Amino acid sequence: MAIYPILKMGDARLLRTAQPVTEFDTDALHQLVQDLLDTMRDANGAGLAAPQIGVDLQVVFFGSPERNPRYPDRPLVPPTVLINPVITPLSDEEEDDWEGCLSVPGLRGMVPRWRKIRYTGFDQYGDPIDREAEGFHARVVQHECDHLWGKLYPMRVRDFSQFGFTEILFPGISAAEDD
Repeated sequence: MAIYPILKMGDARLLRTAQPVTEFDTDALHQLVQDLLDTMRDANGAGLAAPQIGVDLQVVFFGSPERNPRYPDRPLVPPTVLINPVITPLSDEEEDDWEGCLSVPGLRGMVPRWRKIRYTGFDQYGDPIDREAEGFHARVVQHECDHLWGKLYPMRVRDFSQFGFTEILFPGISAAEDD
């Protein structure tokens, strides 16, 4: 089990476009997936992207079979390894909702995202993934994949009157659960 430090906003490595994975089902890729899972669970994350732990590859892990203390009222998202993703909106309809990020600790912002998407890519074995998602599931996928393209959620906030410290906006969520 390896828990890695999560890079924070301001680190230039979070602004790069990650490289596609070219070899699947390797020991190194399986170890990266395990490291993402361990680090995400340790931080109570809804997802984690490889660039957030300093690895310049298009790999994300998101979802959990258990409720997340950072998002206690959100529906469960199936645990998924997604590599070299492509996201396609299934309509122009957007939905605004609050987001936080392990790389932007202690803050939340209202972020517009496509409400319904299709995402494709591969798992760590190279098997294809092709799914449709909506609501919170779609939001998590888009948020994590943004990390692969050098975007952090504050770059998507349109109204900065709806951006601030979690402890002020959501006093029921402790700082320890949000960092």
